Amino acid sequence: MKGRIFLVVVLVVVAWIVGRQLGIGSHGEGRFELNQNYQLAPGARVEVSGINGPVEITTSDTDTAEVHILTTARDEDALEDHQITVQQSGSNLTIHGENHNGWRFWRWLKGSENVRQSVTLKLPHQVELSAKGINGRVTVGELDGAVHVAGVNGKVEIERATGAADVSGVNGAVSLGLARLGDEGLRVSGVNGRVELRFADDVNADLVVHGLNGNVANDLPNSTLTQEGHSTWRAHIGTGGTIISVNGINGSIHLTRG
Repeated sequence: MKGRIFLVVVLVVVAWIVGRQLGIGSHGEGRFELNQNYQLAPGARVEVSGINGPVEITTSDTDTAEVHILTTARDEDALEDHQITVQQSGSNLTIHGENHNGWRFWRWLKGSENVRQSVTLKLPHQVELSAKGINGRVTVGELDGAVHVAGVNGKVEIERATGAADVSGVNGAVSLGLARLGDEGLRVSGVNGRVELRFADDVNADLVVHGLNGNVANDLPNSTLTQEGHSTWRAHIGTGGTIISVNGINGSIHLTRG
């Protein structure tokens, strides 16, 4: 019985090597590219999710969303199983990466699941953005609407948020510019990396930090910073007011102008 199991393992390994060399089942490299424009009304919601690669978002004074998507894969079959769909419904624009890959023996043997995606957007300033489930770096320009970012395996950079902002579940550094925060304030939680908060000159806020595995550096004038216990900090910025909540950070926090 053990001899038969050993023989099966050997055959699988040999088949894997042969498949890698000969490209069994391969139809050439798969490539998909999309360039499309969509009209968006002020206050529209843009959702980006399930992307295996970087997401780069710039903003401008326009009413059009420019969408550029590039997906590359080892073969056409892998490309088909990892599509990105773009849908516009009412005031929503949704960009979603799908994974229809099941158990395919030969594709596993020849290692054809190397799929890389990238999403580049140019959006109006006055939209609400949600980005989640991104396996790559996320960069966002200046937005007048709310920003929600969650589940990112990579660095997150947001140039300027002027509404509510919520960043959570990031395996990487976070850099966030703040201006004219709304009543909902800002929440940052579950970050495995350094957090930089860049404040405009006229921002007034109260910062509360809990569960910090690191230190807080404060370069802001007209502010006070106090430590309460090992992992709790508070900062009073300007005249105070809007609450900024930061929780569960494995890294340092830097408060600065910008």
